[in-house]
Amino acid sequence: MTITSTSSFYDHAAANLRTLTGRTQTIQEQISSGKKLTAPSEDAVGYQRLQTIARAGADDVSWGKNISLARTVLNQADTSLDSVANQLQKAQELVVQASSGTLSDSNRAVIATQLRGIVDDLVSIANGKDARGGPLFGSATGDTAVTRDAAGVVSFTGTGDPVAIPVGDGTTVQPSESAQRIFGGLPSSGGTTDVFALLSNLATALEAGGSPGIAANDALSGVQGSLDQVSSARGSIGARGARLDLQSAQLDSSALTRETERSGIEDTDLTTAIVDLQKTSTILQATQSSLAKLSSLSLFDYLR
Repeated sequence: MTITSTSSFYDHAAANLRTLTGRTQTIQEQISSGKKLTAPSEDAVGYQRLQTIARAGADDVSWGKNISLARTVLNQADTSLDSVANQLQKAQELVVQASSGTLSDSNRAVIATQLRGIVDDLVSIANGKDARGGPLFGSATGDTAVTRDAAGVVSFTGTGDPVAIPVGDGTTVQPSESAQRIFGGLPSSGGTTDVFALLSNLATALEAGGSPGIAANDALSGVQGSLDQVSSARGSIGARGARLDLQSAQLDSSALTRETERSGIEDTDLTTAIVDLQKTSTILQATQSSLAKLSSLSLFDYLR
């Protein structure tokens, strides 16, 4: 009976020492690594939540990159539209001059050359590339925004609005406008036309000599209409930029909330851990001391 009791005593004491020693090592590792959760077995629910938080963080990194891309393309579009507006204002001034009945045919020919130069510039701007290498003012389909045939006639390529960029779960932003919306859709006697055709027709009329008549009136109205469309497009781009700012702020807020939750689950509270380490070490030392004293007792000590 005494032998069994002594064996049980030592087994129990050894188990306590192992538990206390293991706990001490665990706390020391938590303090040194800064992490209180390092394996699923330590907290299955918490570890699963950490995986969810990590996936959400990775998704938001992707959304953030898309927001940066969309913002870059929007800025490119706004800068290009500013150049379009400048060209259209020059064209407007030339159209007004061309309408004057005091001009000579040579003067009209000079204005025609300038108008064709503006058409060239507008075509170049319309076919500019964005940060992704695609057409800045392209439609949903097509490799360019506009094309020009051998006769110099400009036509729009593709259909639909520019492809939107996803910037959040279920949220997209169209980063530009189609050339059709900016330069086309202008009223004419035959239905609708575009500013390229109006300016080209006026240039042809001026090169023919004499008063440009109806061609000048149509061009003046069309250029003003195109300027209005450019102004509307720039306003829309500004509004989309504001949406991107809001979306970016929401991502930052979500990231902060997730980081707070992650830290609460995973990170070591150093103050608490240090107190636990001191307490556990004290108990371990006391247990070791008690066991040493009890182990040193002899049978004569026991009988005395």
